[in-house]
Order: sequence, then C-alpha cells, then structure tokens
Amino acid sequence: MSRLLNALLYLVVRAGMTMLQALPLPVVARLGRAMGGLVWRFDARHRRVAEANLALCFGQEKSSAELRLIARENFRRLGENFASAVKTAIMTPAQVRPHFDFIGAEKILAFKHASGPQSRIVAIGHFGNFELFARFGQFIPVFKCATTYRGLDQPALNRLLQSLRERSGCRFFERRTDAAALKEAMTDTGLLLGLLADQHAGDRGLRLPFFGHECSTSAAPAVFALRYHCPLHTAICYRTAPAHWQIEVGDEIPTLVNGQPRSIEDITRDINLAFEHAVRRDPANWFWVHKRWKPGKFRANPPASVPSGVPPTGAASPSPLPPREGRGPG
Repeated sequence: MSRLLNALLYLVVRAGMTMLQALPLPVVARLGRAMGGLVWRFDARHRRVAEANLALCFGQEKSSAELRLIARENFRRLGENFASAVKTAIMTPAQVRPHFDFIGAEKILAFKHASGPQSRIVAIGHFGNFELFARFGQFIPVFKCATTYRGLDQPALNRLLQSLRERSGCRFFERRTDAAALKEAMTDTGLLLGLLADQHAGDRGLRLPFFGHECSTSAAPAVFALRYHCPLHTAICYRTAPAHWQIEVGDEIPTLVNGQPRSIEDITRDINLAFEHAVRRDPANWFWVHKRWKPGKFRANPPASVPSGVPPTGAASPSPLPPREGRGPG
C-alpha cells in the first residue's frame, strides 16, 4: 500500500510541477500566493506554530492583530516562493535575470592566491526563494557553487527534486552519506559553499540566543570556515515584489582575532544576529512554520573535536555537517 501511495504522490507532484512550469512566472507567483492562502485557512497546526513563533519574537512590539496579519502574509509568501522555485528551476539565467537582483557581489569576489580563487563559506537561511542560492555560480562564474541537503524519504520524489536543483550547476552533497565527498571538494579552490543555518540543530547544536531566546543552532558555517581557512559571509534572499527577489551578501564575519581563531560560539552568534536583522527587516519573509525554539535536551558543551588545524579556543565544535531536520539545500 505504501508503495502505491508513494507512486500516486509522485504522479500528483509531477503533474503539479509540470503545470506550474508551463505558466509564466508572474502567474505562477499569483497561484502560489493563492495556494498559501488556502493552506493558512486549513492547516491549523502550522498556523499555530507560526503564530506562536511570531508572538515569542515580536509579542512585546506588535499587537496580536499585527502578528496574525504577518503570519497570514507569511503563508502566502511561502506558497509564492515554493511555486516560483519550481518555475525558476527550469529557467535559463537570462530568463531569471529580470526577476532577480544580486547585491554585494563585490564582497565575495574571489581573492586569488597561488593555487587559484579562494573558497568561501556562506551561511544562508530559509528567506524568500532560497532555492535561488544554488544559482550563485551562474551570476558569479568565478566560483563553483556547492551546498548540502537531506534527501526525501520517497526515492522517486527525491530524484525528481534533485533533477530540478542540479540544473543550476550547483553541486549537492547529501548530509548523511556524502561527508567524505564534501571534505574532498573543500580541498579545491574557488568553491562557494552555502550552508543553511537557521533551523533547529538537535541535541548536538550550540545553545545560543535568537531573538533573545535560546535555541539549538547549527555551527556548520563556523566550523567549515575555521577548518578550511575560508572567509565567512551571510546571504539573505528578500522577496521585493511578486515574482521578484534580491539576494544580499553580508559583510565578512571575522573568524580570527589577532591571528587566533574566534570561538565557534561567538562566530555562530554573529550569524544569528545577521539572521535576526534580516527577519526584522521583513518579518513575513522568513520560515515561521518551523519549530525553531524546541525545548530539547541541550548539553552545556556539545561533544565533538576541535576542527582539524584549528587551535583550541574553549569552544566545542559540533558535527561539521548541518542538522538533519531540514529537507532543503544547505
């Protein structure tokens, strides 16, 4: 029975994707907003999660009516972004360009040394049409782009989704099985590795504040930046108008002080602050339906080794790969 249900689900998803891909992007965006509005009306569980998260972060600043309006707009944005991601995945760079702005490219332009362009780590989150992050390399061709993901439990759906993502030219590494391949890729030059770092990271994550409330946070961007001696940045995808997005690269986050590595906690705290600033700038643009502040069994010092080649700084170093909860890239 489960095999039959998986087959039916695959057919439904594929038919929906085919329909969306046949339509102009502005139409797809409007349909996505309508679908998001329907989900808002009928998906009470995720609506409660979003409203609880918003109240936790903005309850002292905004009224309940304002928070509800933000939550409803967030569902519409999620529908718009997900539907648009299906469409933009098959569009050429020339077709996407009128719908997409890239701000701050000069901050990550490769610094060339003897062996080639310097690789960089970019901490990203579930902002706007975050699948566009995989297309960095099409607009900054000096870099080879890469990210991580967790495969779906349904193999056919996973292959379908990956076939879309790989059109971008970005390399995808499965979190549970491709650690060795990712480690090998990091020895290359000119790699731009994007890592999602805004979701609950489980018991192995760092316990750090986000909007003033502690939550489990992935330290993967900090770990990779220190281990492979790469500059570290954040990048945020803002939805600026229907079917139009803008990716903004943040200033470099320092990983060294007086030539010595900063603690992984301090680096990751800076990433959280950058993400918090982005959420405050446009609250409806983030992924509020995720349980970011889970009351897990946190450890005071997550057990792990200090990254290879990094002197001890008093900071525990979690697993170098991002948490397994997420299903998207990064």
